[in-house]
Amino acid sequence: MRILRLITFLAALTAYCLAAAAQSQLRGTGDLGIVIERANGSVCVVDTSARAILSCVEGFGDLSHASAVFSRDQRYAYVFGRDGGLTKVDLLEQRIVKRVLQAGNSIGGAISDDGKLIAVSNYKPGGIKVFDAETLNQVADIPASYGADGERSKTVGLVDAPGRRFIFTLYDAGEIWMVDFAEPGEPQITKIGRAGKLPYDALITADGRHYIAGLFGEDGLAHVDLWRSPARIERVLDGYGKGEAKMPVYKMPHLEGWALAGGQFILPAVGHSELLALDAETFKEAGRVKVHGQPVFAIARPDGRQVWVNFAHPLNDTIQVVDVPTLKVVHEFKPGPAILHMEFTPRGHEVWVSVRDANKVEIYDARTFEKRGELEMRKPSGVFFAARANRIGL
Repeated sequence: MRILRLITFLAALTAYCLAAAAQSQLRGTGDLGIVIERANGSVCVVDTSARAILSCVEGFGDLSHASAVFSRDQRYAYVFGRDGGLTKVDLLEQRIVKRVLQAGNSIGGAISDDGKLIAVSNYKPGGIKVFDAETLNQVADIPASYGADGERSKTVGLVDAPGRRFIFTLYDAGEIWMVDFAEPGEPQITKIGRAGKLPYDALITADGRHYIAGLFGEDGLAHVDLWRSPARIERVLDGYGKGEAKMPVYKMPHLEGWALAGGQFILPAVGHSELLALDAETFKEAGRVKVHGQPVFAIARPDGRQVWVNFAHPLNDTIQVVDVPTLKVVHEFKPGPAILHMEFTPRGHEVWVSVRDANKVEIYDARTFEKRGELEMRKPSGVFFAARANRIGL
């Protein structure tokens, strides 16, 4: 009898220990994210609540220009590399699930609103390719052909739009296209029209209504209201730099780090040391902000009260903070050489800043600007948090 009781006790103790161990391994994914280590082709999985690196995963190829999107459950990140690589990484297991080389030169991607399709924007060959998010099997190849000779254009500014749609620009052709996967069979392609000279990047608002593309070849922006049928392109801020001498552009500004705050879009001006304020109702100019240098990212704090701005070389050691109601710079600091990206925590209490040439990511209180932490990484660039999974356009 004693032996039977002992066996029963040991079995119960073993079951309890196994259950406790399993419970200790459970965790959510909402506070996870990734940081690109561009020089090493690696990605670091981070815990934003603990301000800690969980693991750095190798094998992502050329990450000299990389971005990422996240699955709806926030477990997986899809990393788009410059070498045409599309890589699915498991944030919980901190490992690569699958990697495909789908093109020769890529510039980013998007995930459909239902989380089932991954679209990749390609320079070479020009066009977009679309993949099943679960398997990374290709489901569509859409060449960006234009002109009488069927030349292939680089594609940029690729974002998701509601209804299993993607919208993007053709850099060489100067056009905006939309592709619709709502119905079974071949996707429906809509060539919305001509945007202008060299559309280089774009944004879509959080409600999925307004798509705005910046123009590198001329002063102005192209706006598409996706609630209109048929959709058409309207020029906004046309000639905003008229009469001014443009400076050499050391780094293309990014509209995907866009800011919609206080009823205004705050956007980088191409070739000028200023931000442009665009009224979100009338799409007329609402003001300008003179800043430290040529802005690269202008990113709104989640509450919309402030916009944080970084700058192109050689002034890329500085961040300025702009107060939206007054359109004035209210704070400036210098985290270090080559600030490449900023990312706010989901509710905006902190901001993570990648400082490439200091091999670190610095973490700041977004209200007081006090430094809260620092993580050593190898040439960090893009910082992306899993909370992006719940936002259109990110």
